[in-house]
This record gives sequence, structure tokens and C-alpha cells, in this order.
Amino acid sequence: MKLSVLPGRTSAALAVSVATLLATASIAGAAPAPAAAAAPDIPLANVKAHLTQFQSIAAANGGNRAHGRAGYKASLDYVKAKLDAAGFTTTIQQFTSSGRTGYNLIADWPGGDTNQVVMAGSHLDSVSSGAGINDNGSGSAAVLETALAVSRAQYQPTKHLRFAWWGAEELGLVGSRYYVNNLSSANRAKISGYLNFDMIGSPNPGYFVYDDDPAIEKVFKDYYAGLGVATEIETEGDGRSDHAPFKNAGVPVGGIFTGASNTKSAAQAAKWGGTSGQAFDRCYHSSCDTTSNINDTALNRNSDAAAHAVWELSS
Repeated sequence: MKLSVLPGRTSAALAVSVATLLATASIAGAAPAPAAAAAPDIPLANVKAHLTQFQSIAAANGGNRAHGRAGYKASLDYVKAKLDAAGFTTTIQQFTSSGRTGYNLIADWPGGDTNQVVMAGSHLDSVSSGAGINDNGSGSAAVLETALAVSRAQYQPTKHLRFAWWGAEELGLVGSRYYVNNLSSANRAKISGYLNFDMIGSPNPGYFVYDDDPAIEKVFKDYYAGLGVATEIETEGDGRSDHAPFKNAGVPVGGIFTGASNTKSAAQAAKWGGTSGQAFDRCYHSSCDTTSNINDTALNRNSDAAAHAVWELSS
């Protein structure tokens, strides 16, 4: 994260009988309307396996996955290979920032109404000081595993699904801004919602929901309420992650967050557990942001929340 009567009793009785038969699907050829598909459970082990890969990529490439560095491109290649094998149509978008080449990865799931696009995205780059496993391997891995779950389910949503991994977020939302700025006004208008996932596994987590689009916000809040988990409005990173260029372009946005460098209060610790008086992520933008810097419960809940929102908003 960057910083509408029938007359008569006979007619009425007939109407009731027909309605009853229709409701019970006992008229030949009638069937109840299918219920909307529920999102599958996202396996925590799969999400963590992606994080392990990101850690290994960083270790083999100077200790980070930053913009313009070999570790970033290797991370992008890893994600792209998984998506290509799963049947997505992938596109790499190239841009330049700070004298270095950057890349966005866009993955479209075939089918759905392309005049109504639901997007889910995360930034794939780290800062140069470390592997960036919570920031933002966590969001990147959850979005990737949600996309792979779409493929495993052979999900056929009403709306078109598009997933994205952004470059150079840490330099000021460069990749996502480049993507939005290069959309025609007609194509921007086709995006019915953008969901952002940036830092969703903080080791001393909070459960924060973006208060941007009310309908998207409600999807997330209702999900956590179903788990018995209280939420708060996300304020620490407001405007500091990749939803901002979409919001500025008039696209409805939403997302979730577990906290960065702000300190967890005693009231928040009483509500969510963890340690009061400490940062939500003590390794924010530091070399200790490794696979050990992840809270499994938060990562598991939030990965499932991501899938739930994708299914709910695209059905």
C-alpha cells in the first residue's frame, strides 16, 4: 500500500391453483429459478503457497520484487503462467516510471456481459527494502487464488470478470493510474465495480472496509457480520492504493484492509484480538515483511471475503 381479481370464485380458485402449481414446479416443463451460485471456500494453503513463491522470487532477485527489478517481472511471470494455464486471456500492459519499465497484468475470464465488468485487483510490486509479502503479496495471492477458483468452478457469471495485478503502486499508484487513463470513456463506463485488495494479512490485524460505494461496502460488511467479525471504516490508506484512480474516474470502488503502520488501540484489540499499542504491521515497508509476517486467520477470512464479493457482484 502506498502510503402488479380475477372476478368470480371459480376464476379466483383457478388462479390460486395455477400459482401453486408454478410455485411447486409441478406443471410439466416448469422449474424453479436457479439460485445464484455461492462462492467456494478459498484454500488458505493455496494462498500461502503463492506467498512462498513470492518470497523465493525475492530471495533469488536481490531480496525484493520492486518496480523495474527482476523480482517484479518474475512475480508477474509466475502469476501469468497460473492464469494462462487456467484458461484466462491475459494481457501485459507496459509503461515507464522513474526510468524503468513497469508492467500491469490483466486477466479476463471468457464470457459474461462485457458491458458490465467487475474487476478485482491488487498491486504486485514490493518496496525495494524487502520481499513485500503482506504488502502486497497477500492481496496479490488472494486475487490470484480467487481467479483460479473461478476457473476450477467453471463459473459463468452474468457480468464479465477481470482481474488485475498492478505495477509501481509503491511509486504513487503508477500502474493502475496508467491503466485507467488509457481506457476510453466508453470502456471506463463499462466497469460496474473495482475491488481492491492491499495488505489483507497483517500480523496484528484489523478488519477495515472501504466506505466508498455503498453497495460494495454492504457486500463486505454483511460477509463479516455473518462471521461474527466486527468491521471498521478504512481510513489509514484512503486514496493511497489502486482503487483511487478508478474512484477518481467515477468507477464504483470498494475493498478491505488489515492495517499498516497505524497503532492498534486497546478497544480494537478487545474487539479483534492481537496486541494494543503496536502497529497493525510492524514490518510495513521493511525487510522483515516476509512469509512470517502474515496472520493466517486474517488472510483466510479476507481471501474468502474477496471471492464472496467477486461472486456476489458478478452474478
